[in-house]
Amino acid sequence: MAALLLASTVALAHGPTRQKVTESVTVKATPDQVWAALKDFGAMEKWHPAVEKTVADKGSSVGSTRTLTLKGGGTVVEELESYSDADRKLSYRMKDPGPIPVSNYSATISVKPADGGSVVEWRGAFYRKFMNNDPPPDQNDEAAVKAITGVYQAGLANIKAMFEKK
Repeated sequence: MAALLLASTVALAHGPTRQKVTESVTVKATPDQVWAALKDFGAMEKWHPAVEKTVADKGSSVGSTRTLTLKGGGTVVEELESYSDADRKLSYRMKDPGPIPVSNYSATISVKPADGGSVVEWRGAFYRKFMNNDPPPDQNDEAAVKAITGVYQAGLANIKAMFEKK
């Protein structure tokens, strides 16, 4: 009985688990056209509707730090970890998530060919902002997943709209 009680106490004290979000969109444009719009680490405002301004200290070079100024206030600081024109892929890590309720966030954006067009995939992994047990509702796993899903969906929908204007 004591072992069962101890096991249930340990399970409750586990803390946060790594969350993952993957979103993708199919775009009626060549992979090279889509990658050309996304590949500049210092120009996210050109394709993401929530970003007002981007400043990257080393452009699209690995190790570059970019500061995103968000529409409506707040900043996010990210560092480029890998970049490949040949693979049409870049990976980055948040150094300061600002108003986004996450911690230890890393992500990859890639562009691949698909049926006469492209698929843009944005995938990330992260922990909620509040790392202890019993997080407040605005800093729990659900809030973190909802925020990142919203960021990805807004960006991908805008990329699609940029290439498929009627």
